[in-house]
Amino acid sequence: MSSWYDAWADRYAEWSTGVADVPFYVGLAREADGLLVELAVGNGRVAIPVAQATGRRVVGIDSSPAMLEQARVRALEKGVELDLRAADIRELEIEEPAALIYCPGRSLLHLPTWADRRRCFERVAASLRPNGRFAWNAFAFDHHLAAAIDGRHAETPLPHTNHYSISDNRVDISLDDGGTGSLWWATKNEWLGLLDVAGLRLEALYGGFAGEPLDDNSPEYVFLARR
Repeated sequence: MSSWYDAWADRYAEWSTGVADVPFYVGLAREADGLLVELAVGNGRVAIPVAQATGRRVVGIDSSPAMLEQARVRALEKGVELDLRAADIRELEIEEPAALIYCPGRSLLHLPTWADRRRCFERVAASLRPNGRFAWNAFAFDHHLAAAIDGRHAETPLPHTNHYSISDNRVDISLDDGGTGSLWWATKNEWLGLLDVAGLRLEALYGGFAGEPLDDNSPEYVFLARR
């Protein structure tokens, strides 16, 4: 995961333009009374607005040194405090129980196997205070969309091509100027199963960041759970 992001950290801001998740995660952070932790913090796209809105330190975990350096520079420019740590989100370790742990930007989809995700969820559960919250989002696989874009070149947000491996639940994203990253999608019941085995309970499941109900046409899963 880190090698792909290391290769294009300076272009990630352009890639993520238009993502509408920041107000959702900022709202959760404002409600949290305690430590805030972001998994796969990247360049600070979400952590910086969270720190600005709450006036509190945000612990940011990521495995990409280049992305963490981007986050450090951006946080300094904005005058906010991010506690940035180079680590694997599957091995989350923090000094005190968190009130909120969140993973925006579909980043949990970089974990390829059930075992990887289970380990991550178990570490999240162990790192939350009682009644603490865990939030994340992931795309809901759309076979119509996959058929329309599989193998076809796209110019935005950066020139790239998507290739789907249905048998492996994987989509490979290849940038024109170098680098390929992969996402492994999951069904709603797989996500709910991960909550179950980690001892977390579902609080809400939305079909969008404005709290839209999840229905047959929802393109996104937006999960909120509690310990």
